[in-house]
Amino acid sequence: MAGIEPEEQLKELGSTLTGIEQVLDLDSMRRDIAELREQSADPGLWNDQERAQSVTRRLSYLESELNKVEGLRQRHDDVATLYEMAQEMDDADTRVEADEELASLRKAVQQLEVRTLMSGEYDAREALVTINAQAGGVDAADWAEQLQRMYLRWAERHGYPTEIYDTSYAEEAGIKSTTFTVKAPYAYGTLRGEHGTHRLVRISPFDNQGRRQTSFAGLDVVPVVEQSDHVDIDESELRVDVYRSSGPGGQGVNTTDSAVRITHIPTGIVVSCQNERSQLQNKATAMNVLQAKLLERKRQEEAEKMSALRGEGTSSWGTQIRNYVLHPYQIVKDLRTGVEAGNPSSVLDGDIDEFIEAEIRWMRQQESA
Repeated sequence: MAGIEPEEQLKELGSTLTGIEQVLDLDSMRRDIAELREQSADPGLWNDQERAQSVTRRLSYLESELNKVEGLRQRHDDVATLYEMAQEMDDADTRVEADEELASLRKAVQQLEVRTLMSGEYDAREALVTINAQAGGVDAADWAEQLQRMYLRWAERHGYPTEIYDTSYAEEAGIKSTTFTVKAPYAYGTLRGEHGTHRLVRISPFDNQGRRQTSFAGLDVVPVVEQSDHVDIDESELRVDVYRSSGPGGQGVNTTDSAVRITHIPTGIVVSCQNERSQLQNKATAMNVLQAKLLERKRQEEAEKMSALRGEGTSSWGTQIRNYVLHPYQIVKDLRTGVEAGNPSSVLDGDIDEFIEAEIRWMRQQESA
């Protein structure tokens, strides 16, 4: 923000922080933390493993968010003090340090501000992610596997737990499809803009003539269902198939036919799970995945009806959203926001926050237009 005095920048950042604190409702956050700490101290909590993990994840997230906001407020005050010291002592080095800290603070506040833009009905949910190889043959299967690694690495960078429910491996290399969850509050609101087709351009490692290959993979993001959700599923409309779990190259993971595939006949939605050794557990997980997909389908249909009533066109992010070009030059570019990165290797290693933050702002603009 060249040309704007530090005092004005600090005033603006202070105002933004106040707005963030109001939206996040820090007093309510502190009450929730106290209640969750009380629950986590109950020895009987771990009798229900799923509920215990949900409580501890929620507690960890809220504590992290609260510390982040309080830490930024403290940094804001410290930067102001640093500028005062630089002026009083007429110290150029201290002034440079203050300028650097102000730039760092501005970036951190902007990142946190993105969190306040996630106010959709399901944005606070955990995310269920499905990746499918599309056009491009073996390169597309390899590309789908790279995308899976990219999102798992992104989650790892942020300390978000993940669980892979199902992976269908391709014959030669890569994967046909995969489904996994990102178990963190607001994971859906954070990742929903990643929904769509991702395009890769590179010299194919599978082409003995070294030709350039374009391949595509589709990403689907839906919110994880909760007990309060109501999705009617008629058992008579389901086809349940049981098969043997397998790994890369067809290697058997389990020695029993425990993997479960469920087809919802009216919609054609197919879900599967093979990460548990128990067929019953795999079926229960697959049913949860099906509920999540049907819930998202219902939400989209309702949004389309409302748009039709208002005489609006519907917004869809289910088209090509981002290009990853590795040859003849190297760039990753989002087709909606225009955000670019010149280091695809870093992006494919999970460094995608800049893209995610830009698309959250873009979607908020689209939805409020």
